[in-house]
Amino acid sequence: MFEHIDFNYLLATYGYLAIFIGCLLEGETILILGGMAAHQHVLKLLPVIGYASLAGMLGDQLLFWVGRYFGARLLPRLHKHQATIGRVTQLINQHPTASIFSVRFLYGMRLVGPMVIGASKVSPLKFFCVNLAGALVWATLFASGGYWAGEFLQRFLGDLKPYRLPIVLAVIVLMVAVALARHLRAKNRVSAK
Repeated sequence: MFEHIDFNYLLATYGYLAIFIGCLLEGETILILGGMAAHQHVLKLLPVIGYASLAGMLGDQLLFWVGRYFGARLLPRLHKHQATIGRVTQLINQHPTASIFSVRFLYGMRLVGPMVIGASKVSPLKFFCVNLAGALVWATLFASGGYWAGEFLQRFLGDLKPYRLPIVLAVIVLMVAVALARHLRAKNRVSAK
């Protein structure tokens, strides 16, 4: 079924768009795959980092403004996320700059965090600058991680071209498994209280 798919063509043609859209929504999986594609010279590492940084920053900016204008009404309705909202609020009160920078790295806070920060009345200019720096660091770390994962796999498998689809599927399955394990652990913590 997949033997007729030209994976190189798809990556070269739609890779940067997929990275932009994936990082606008969430991003780590697609960013790791983008780094691996850069290692294989299908994409270039700097544009992967650039598109991912831009998308990650824009997504958080949008959520910031949602929090700024609708946070007072919206956040109390997010019943499942009240513990996360409380943690982000506490982090903002204690370390506002660090919370803006790190919220994208903290599991479970990526979507709610920027809304809480927006509702907290942090300066939009401060959020923009620190968010941009955080997005650049985030994109660089994950894309580089994917690049070095490609290097590691190439040492063991040789030419990765025949293994690209299985590698993509394995990375996706691994990221889903990690997210599911984190979700179940968080759910167990909540039910144990």
